[in-house]
Amino acid sequence: MNMSFYTAAVGAQQQQRRLDVHGNNIANVNTYGFTAKKPVFKALINDFMAGAEGAELPRGTGSFMIAADSSFRANGIPETGRPLDYAIEGDGFFALWEPQTGEYSYTRDGSFIMSSFQREVMDDNGEPALNEDGTQQYETVWYLSDALGRFVLSDEGRLIEVTDPKEMLPVGIFDFINVNGMLSVGDNRFVPIDKNEPVRVGTGKLIQGHLLASNTDLANEIAKVIESQRSFSYALKMVQTSDEIETTVNNLR
Repeated sequence: MNMSFYTAAVGAQQQQRRLDVHGNNIANVNTYGFTAKKPVFKALINDFMAGAEGAELPRGTGSFMIAADSSFRANGIPETGRPLDYAIEGDGFFALWEPQTGEYSYTRDGSFIMSSFQREVMDDNGEPALNEDGTQQYETVWYLSDALGRFVLSDEGRLIEVTDPKEMLPVGIFDFINVNGMLSVGDNRFVPIDKNEPVRVGTGKLIQGHLLASNTDLANEIAKVIESQRSFSYALKMVQTSDEIETTVNNLR
């Protein structure tokens, strides 16, 4: 099989992946806190690529998408009127803690709610307070969280107890020296990788009653979709031409 067939086949496959990225950006143009993704490609001049059934495509067969980097630039901070909505003006992330797994993740989406939590009651001596039947006493407290049960951390790295939702809460802002390549784990959340750490206090300004708008540039994304579709069709035409050439050569034998 000639190299043009491989190059065209890889090109069509990778343009489909690129189209998926831009389509997802467009679908989230009105999603608060959404960070648009940008496809990053790498030439296959020196690298192999896994093909069908684990086979490797040879070197020099076009390029492939190695990542979809996130753009954290701001695109407006509209007012919502909800006291539990928070936005970051400038750089930084909100920190979330998952109580079931102990995972820490970071987000620019500040649409928070209150979640109840059963906390042990302690007596004046610091010992667990007991009911008449000898069981542990618990009290219900409310902590700031996202809509999926993850707790928001304060600027001291603690859970934020909510007694009056209208008050300005000590929501922490955290940042990294290098945010490039942070791993997207869904729900507008990111997890740092080795080159991003360590975490530090962010320099952004906390604004209550606002949310960060999606930073999707609709005009640019539509242009990229059209570009991807054209590239995809050209790659398929190249596959067809390569196949016709092979057929002609085989018939000459």
